Amino acid sequence: MNKTNETFVTGFALFAMFFGAGNLLLPPMLGYNAGSDWPLIVFGFAITAVVIPLFGILAHARLQGTMYDFAKKVSPIFSTVYCVLVYLISAGIPSPRTAAATHEIAVAPNFQISSLVTSSVYFMLVFIFVMNRSKILSFIGKYLTPIIVVILLMVIGIGLFSAEGSLQTGLAASPIATGLLEGYQTFDAIGAVVIGGVVIISLNLKGHKSFEAKKYLISRAGFIAGLGLMIMYAGLVAVGAFFRSEVAISETLSSDLQRAQLLNYISGSALGNIGSAFLNVLISLACFTTAVGIVTGTSDYFKGLFKDSQRVYVITAILACVAGVVVGQLDFYSILIIAIPALFLVYPVTIVLIFLNVLPQKWASVLVFRAVVIVAILFSIPDVLGFFWSEDLTIKAIKEVIPLANQHFGWVIPSILVFIFSNMLSLTISNR
Repeated sequence: MNKTNETFVTGFALFAMFFGAGNLLLPPMLGYNAGSDWPLIVFGFAITAVVIPLFGILAHARLQGTMYDFAKKVSPIFSTVYCVLVYLISAGIPSPRTAAATHEIAVAPNFQISSLVTSSVYFMLVFIFVMNRSKILSFIGKYLTPIIVVILLMVIGIGLFSAEGSLQTGLAASPIATGLLEGYQTFDAIGAVVIGGVVIISLNLKGHKSFEAKKYLISRAGFIAGLGLMIMYAGLVAVGAFFRSEVAISETLSSDLQRAQLLNYISGSALGNIGSAFLNVLISLACFTTAVGIVTGTSDYFKGLFKDSQRVYVITAILACVAGVVVGQLDFYSILIIAIPALFLVYPVTIVLIFLNVLPQKWASVLVFRAVVIVAILFSIPDVLGFFWSEDLTIKAIKEVIPLANQHFGWVIPSILVFIFSNMLSLTISNR
C-alpha cells in the first residue's frame, strides 16, 4: 500500500472509530432546535467535538507512545492511575453503551430479541475483530468506513434536497455556547487518547519504524478524520434544521429515542421505505467500530503494562467483552447516568493533557504539567459532587463563585490562569 492510500485508510479508520451512535444522533436534534441559527451551532460544536479530538491525535503523532506518555510528566504513579481509570471507564461504560444503543434503536423496533442476545452477538463480533489485531485498521478503513460514509452522504444530501420546510427561529439563546456544550458532552477527547494509541500500535505492527514517517502519516490521517467529522456534523445539523417544520417529536420518549425518531424520519424522507434499513445499518456500524476501537485500545494498554503479554491481551479483551454484555443490559440512559460523575473528573484532565502535549516543550515543563492538572482536578470536583447532591446549597454557592461552573466549564479559566502563572514561574527559575 503506498503512502497516500495508507494515509486515507488510516484517516477513514480514525473517523469510523470516533463516529459512534452519539455522534450520529446528536447533531440532527441540535439542528432541529437551532433552526436558522444552525451555522452558529456547528461552529461551537466543531470546537469541542472536532478540534479537541484532532489535537488529541496530533499529540499522539508527537509522542508516539501510549496513553501513559500523556501524563507521565505529572508523575509515573499518576499516569498509571489515570490510564487504568480511563480504560476501565471506556471498557465499562462507552463500549457497553454502543451495544445498548444498537439494541434500542436498530434491533428492538424490528426484532423480538432480548438485549442479552443482541449484546452477546455484538461483543462476540467485537472479540473476533480485536483478536485479528494487525488487520483492524485496514479492515475498518477499507470496508466499514466507506459504508458509513456513503449512507451518511445519501441521508444528508438527499435529505437537504427533499426537505420541504423552511428554516424557523432557533430556540437557543446562545447558539455558539450551546454547540460548545453539546460537543463537550460527546467526550470525544477521551476517544482521541484511546483511539490514537490504537493507531500507533497498528502502525508498529505493520512494520513502520521511522518516527518522522509515522508522525507525517498520523497527522494527515487525523486531519482527514477531522475534516470528515466536520462535514458530517455540519450536514446532519443542517438537515435537522430544515426538517424542523415537517416533523413533530414525541415528548413522551427519552431524549435518545427522540433523536432516533428524528433521524429515522429524515432517512425515510431521503431514502424512502428502505431508509429505516439503511439507518439501522448505519447506527450498528457506527456503534460497532467505536466498540472495536475501545476494546482494542484497552487490551493494548494492559498488554503493554504486563511486558507485552499476549495472554494478558486476550484476557483483557474477554473481560471487556463480558463487561460489555453485562452492562449492556442496562438501557442507554442508565449507562450514561453511571458515566457522568466519572467523566466529570476525568474529562477536564484529559483535555488539559492533550493541549499540554501539543504545546512546545518550553511551555509545558514538569512544573506546568503538575500545576495545571492539579487545578483542573480541583475545579472539577464541584461538578462531581453536584451530580450526587444537586440541591446542596454549599455546592450551589461554590459553583456560583467559579466562572462557568454552572456550564461544567469551571475548570477552564483556573487552568488557563495557572498555566500562565506556572510558565512565568518556570521562566523565572530558569533565568536564575
